[in-house]
Amino acid sequence: MKFAVASLLAFVATAVSASPTLESRASKPKGIDVSHYQGTVNFAAAKANGVSFAFIKATEGHTYKDPSFSANYVAATNAGILRGGYHFAHPDSSSGAAQANFFLAHGGGWSKDGRTLPGALDIEYNPSGSKCYGLSASAMVAWIKDFSNTYHSHTGVYPIIYTTTDWWKTCTGNSAAFGNTNPLWIAHYASSIGALPAGWGFTTFWQYADKGSLGPGDQDEFNGTLEGLKKIALG
Repeated sequence: MKFAVASLLAFVATAVSASPTLESRASKPKGIDVSHYQGTVNFAAAKANGVSFAFIKATEGHTYKDPSFSANYVAATNAGILRGGYHFAHPDSSSGAAQANFFLAHGGGWSKDGRTLPGALDIEYNPSGSKCYGLSASAMVAWIKDFSNTYHSHTGVYPIIYTTTDWWKTCTGNSAAFGNTNPLWIAHYASSIGALPAGWGFTTFWQYADKGSLGPGDQDEFNGTLEGLKKIALG
């Protein structure tokens, strides 16, 4: 395994705190995550605003490809921003393996080039149906493992898991099964990160607002240094 939470301990400058100070946060690399809802993003302007990394929506389910992905991915690359794709999960429509393979085939891959972040699995409340997609907690954990293991088998790294603590507790039974393999990207719109899902002692990324001065899209922070962020892109 080339990329696991255990190895990140050497990269993270300080362990996550329930109430990080403004001083410690100021020095942490900032990022944005975007999809077609933001259209084609001016990543050169985002870079000037202090953006060091970006996650760009690539796929959803097993059929949908985000129409702005390619343009945004190229623009982020040209701006010198570390970037990676993310996949919006629909565990009710197909297997985790099927969706991981679809993601890998349409922008979600990873290579050890120093500028590509591992792909992220966006798994959260269903915007148009059952909040847990009709799956039991054990079935949801199995689905996530199927996605994660398939991604790892093709890339040698585990996908980042994006979620909220509330969803994770509700829909996985607060599973601790991924804390030693998958980096956590927690969404919590507040001045502090708050409680984390079981299994993780810290979060690697924090989505702390749905808009802000960094640029269009959600506002994010890496829990470490720029050097640590670059090491993640190297696996």
